Amino acid sequence: MDLPSRRPKRADARRNFDALLAAARETFAEQGAQASLDEIARRSGTSIATLYRNFPTREDLIEEVYLQEVDDLCRAADGLDALPPWEALVRWLHRFIDYIVAKQALADGLNRAGDRFQASRAALYAAGTPLLARAQEAGVANPDPSIEDVLMLIAAVSTVQFMDDEQRERVLRLALAGLRA
Repeated sequence: MDLPSRRPKRADARRNFDALLAAARETFAEQGAQASLDEIARRSGTSIATLYRNFPTREDLIEEVYLQEVDDLCRAADGLDALPPWEALVRWLHRFIDYIVAKQALADGLNRAGDRFQASRAALYAAGTPLLARAQEAGVANPDPSIEDVLMLIAAVSTVQFMDDEQRERVLRLALAGLRA
C-alpha cells in the first residue's frame, strides 16, 4: 500500500529529500523529536533552507520520517512469501518492533488524528493481515486473534522498559508462544 509522500519529482531534489529523511531518522532516533533541525541539515549535507523548502515545519519532517518507517515495514511484508508461515510472521513482527522504537522517538511530534496517520495504520494492518492469516491457515498460529490484537501485543511488549535486549527478547518469545497454535 503506497502512502502519500512529499517526495519531489526532480532527481536532484529527490536526493536532497532522501538525504534529509535519512539524517532525520538517525537524529530523531538518537535525540528524540526535539532534535536540532540545524543538526539534521548538517548531517544530510544540505542547508537549513533546503530542509525548510522540503519540510516547512518540524511536524512535516517528523510525519514524513514516520510514514517512511511505515512504508518500509509494509514493504518488508511483501518479501516474506518464500518463508514458512510462522517464520514469515515472526520475522515481520521483529521488524514491527524496530518500527515501534522509531515511532517512540517521534511520538511527541506525531499528529495522530491526521489523515496520513490513519492511512498508515490501515497500511500496517493490510501488510500484516496476510502473514497472520497464512500462519493461522497453516495451523501454526492461534486462530482467534486479529492483526490488530497481535500488533497491540507486540507494541505493548516493545514499549516496556527492560534491563537489556536479552530480557526483551525473552519476553517477546513468551508473547509469541501465546500466539503460536
